Amino acid sequence: MPRLLYTQFIPADPAAVWEFFATPRNLDELTPPEVKFQILSELPARMYAGQLIAYRISPAAGIWLNWLTEIRHVREGAYFVDEQRAGPYRFWYHEHHFAPAPGGVTMTDRVHYEVGWGPFGWLADRLWVRAQLERIFAYRRQRVAALFGGA
Repeated sequence: MPRLLYTQFIPADPAAVWEFFATPRNLDELTPPEVKFQILSELPARMYAGQLIAYRISPAAGIWLNWLTEIRHVREGAYFVDEQRAGPYRFWYHEHHFAPAPGGVTMTDRVHYEVGWGPFGWLADRLWVRAQLERIFAYRRQRVAALFGGA
């Protein structure tokens, strides 16, 4: 099963960083415009375990995909996990960890995913899906640095 691992130091108050990431509507700010991310759910001010978030994305021109995510686990100030309930992947499990560090917080993302579709999915992942995910996380890294400072 493919995995992605990203770590980013954020030179900001850990509580402020957590507050930003614990606010579901901020997800739009961290997604590249070309993905055309659209939240379809009514969103509360803060996320909670068991919360369902429906949205749609357009990973390529003319292709729209619906996605339903559940916030499975939340430990205030430390981590949360989102898991796909319905959507483009056969399996998607994304851990978001926040660890206080001198002068800020270290954010770590662990993503376990599987495209599905047998050999075609394996090939799609190698040729396109993984590169698309890498671009999305690179954009996110840049946005977080712009919002909170750091590289």
